[in-house]
Amino acid sequence: MSNAEVFVGEIIGTAILILFGAGVVAAVVLNYSKAKDAGWVVIAFGWGFGVMAGAYTAAPLSGGHLNPAVTLGIAIDTGDWDQVHIYVAGQMVGAMLGAFLCWLVYYAQFRANAEEDIAQPTLGIFSTSPTIRQPVANLVTEIIATIALVLPILAFGLTKGLGESGTAILIVSFLVVGIGLSLGGPTGYAINPARDLGPRIVHSLLPIPNKGTSDWEYAWVPVVGPMIGAALSGLLFNAAF
Repeated sequence: MSNAEVFVGEIIGTAILILFGAGVVAAVVLNYSKAKDAGWVVIAFGWGFGVMAGAYTAAPLSGGHLNPAVTLGIAIDTGDWDQVHIYVAGQMVGAMLGAFLCWLVYYAQFRANAEEDIAQPTLGIFSTSPTIRQPVANLVTEIIATIALVLPILAFGLTKGLGESGTAILIVSFLVVGIGLSLGGPTGYAINPARDLGPRIVHSLLPIPNKGTSDWEYAWVPVVGPMIGAALSGLLFNAAF
């Protein structure tokens, strides 16, 4: 895969991921949305479908990592670091693009939210935040949740038939749903630095009236936690398999 293919593939795939993921959260939390109050299960499946759509789309060009943590875990496993920066750059651009597209889709609902007597903060549509703000505990949650993502992805690569049949991406999509349902409660399961940081940047820049803070004080946790989890996954995989 050339650098251009990797860069374009990761932009497109990650943009689709964030469009679905941020989109389902917007659908559930914004007033005047037909999916208002549909709940956490709907959000978890929306993110899972986003992974499926984005990864299948990007796979022919880049392999469909869509996540710096996945890229890091694979690099530690294989020892191939040549294109890591290309993957991460594409993922960040794609995440920002997807967040912008989500805002366009729900533009009228964002405007209506701002006109409510008490406008609700909108950061949760774009990025994660903890239910209980304890940075060490939040960091540990993100590390463990990312290990639950990256270690199985590396192990799936040992089953040759999964890759050849194209079902590996489908299985990873359901894995993401499972992580959301089981481990997403404390922090909102970023498990992907680009997924959190890119949309957080876009949230800070978009002209959303009464949007609330972008919470930069917490922003390091969903970046550092997943990268630590990915590194531990790569090291554990090499040691155990």
